Amino acid sequence: MAAPGNDGGTIGPDAASRAWMDCLRASGTRHDGCVRELHALLLRAARREVLRRRNLLGGATGPELEDLAYQCAGDALLGIMDNLDSYRGASRFTTWAYRFVLNHVSLKTRHHLWSGRRVVFEDADWDHLPDRLFASPHGRSEQRAQLQVLQRAVEEALTARQREVFVSVALNDVPIDVVALRLDSTRGAIYKTLFDARTKLRACLAEAGYPLGETT
Repeated sequence: MAAPGNDGGTIGPDAASRAWMDCLRASGTRHDGCVRELHALLLRAARREVLRRRNLLGGATGPELEDLAYQCAGDALLGIMDNLDSYRGASRFTTWAYRFVLNHVSLKTRHHLWSGRRVVFEDADWDHLPDRLFASPHGRSEQRAQLQVLQRAVEEALTARQREVFVSVALNDVPIDVVALRLDSTRGAIYKTLFDARTKLRACLAEAGYPLGETT
């Protein structure tokens, strides 16, 4: 049931959005026709978005862009069907649905930008790490001492997977979802690995006399 509004009315999906929800929750030919119609809308949105981003996609044209649009529309449709119960009517159903397309196009664009750019420990951007990691106003020489402790801790205290995730995400700004895809993992698992790595590194720094705040 829709929630009551301040004026005594209700807050919920508009008539067109309710029609979409009813149709998608139906069965038989009505449901199948609705799914085809939604896929067509999603495909049009995906085509516009991949065309807009074609320069970020290496200037891909024609069949490559069309294939990418189909992939994103298909993935978006699956996501929408899996999350129908989460739709609350705060925006039009089609607006809500288009976000799934945009998210998938963004994900595939980020993956394309990082494809072939595997980050290894030697690639870590250590030079400006003090400005990004050490929030306290230490002198430059003390920051350098901290940095040496940190580098040694990354090499010796972290597992290979923790080291790859930490270097990729914390030092080289590789997007979490790209790392997850590259490592055949999930965003949640990568966040957990990164948290565990940072916990170990904070402990190593604290043991060396350089305690860091929990927000680091």
